[in-house]
Amino acid sequence: MFARIVIVLVVAAVVWAVLARDTGASGPERSYVVRAGDTMWSIVEARYAGDPREGVWKLQRRNELDGTTIVPGQRLVLP
Repeated sequence: MFARIVIVLVVAAVVWAVLARDTGASGPERSYVVRAGDTMWSIVEARYAGDPREGVWKLQRRNELDGTTIVPGQRLVLP
C-alpha cells in the first residue's frame, strides 16, 4: 500500500514538472539606455523606492556587472 502511494506521488511530481511552464505574468522586460552623466545610483533613485544601495546591487546582479562603471549608450536591464 505504501509503495503505491509513493509511486503515485512520484508520477504526479513528474507530470507536474513536465507540464509546469512560465505564465508570463511578470510582464515585459524593462531596460534603460545610459545617458551622459548617469550613474547607477541616479538610475536606481529615479526608478525604485527604498534603499538605493540595494537597488544598485540588484542592477549589478541583473546585468552581470563586476563594478558600478557604466558608459553612455549601454543598455541595462532593470530588475
